[in-house]
Amino acid sequence: MPLAGLAALVLACSQAATTPSATSIDANLPAPWKKFTANSGVVATLEGTTVVVRSTAIPDHKSPYFGAGDARYEAYTGTNGAFAINPNRIGTQSLTFRIPVAPTAAATVTATPLGPIGVALNGVPFFNQYAGPNQPLTGEINSFDQYNGHPQMSSMYHYHVEPLSLTARLGREGLLGFLLDGFPLYGPLENGIAVAEAGLDAQHGHTHATADYPAGTYHYHVTAIAPYINGAGFRGTPGTVSQ
Repeated sequence: MPLAGLAALVLACSQAATTPSATSIDANLPAPWKKFTANSGVVATLEGTTVVVRSTAIPDHKSPYFGAGDARYEAYTGTNGAFAINPNRIGTQSLTFRIPVAPTAAATVTATPLGPIGVALNGVPFFNQYAGPNQPLTGEINSFDQYNGHPQMSSMYHYHVEPLSLTARLGREGLLGFLLDGFPLYGPLENGIAVAEAGLDAQHGHTHATADYPAGTYHYHVTAIAPYINGAGFRGTPGTVSQ
């Protein structure tokens, strides 16, 4: 579907993007938290019971949203014949995620907000399944680049769905990042088979052992249909994100 009227709703941003710097990971963090990609520019530290992740949100892959003339520009090469680039361009952010290092199930489910709901292993934020308050991604999906990301009005690049650059590099069964409640997010395959929605709970996850958590943990999965990453809300108590 074409993104009818999108240009009238958002403004192009001229903020320049900078190349991410080297990743810096606190040696005291648990092993899964040390998997941020080498060129993500992420700085991750352990502060008591909280993992603090600082990110510029600049993807470690190319995109048409860097704009022609930028060394990281790459024309759209995806398979969506309805692709229509939105007027925004990728710009440097200053995001600070504060996430529980040892998440537990909460007594009450907290709905995911618009904006960042977690962070990918390349420092790019995850967003939920909505383009706006209770608005499905039906049209907005057509502005996703070949790696399934796009920037919003303030130039924050983000993923609502499977981050294809990461699953290509890390495997479609691999760890992709963490949501704000501290529970990990995995790819769309498990034991070589596509994860079925019927096998996930209302929050879009389930509990069992993984390669990163051999003793077992609750974890989310990204899937090909809504809600894509998270369903009815966070399984645990969410931390915070500021900018």
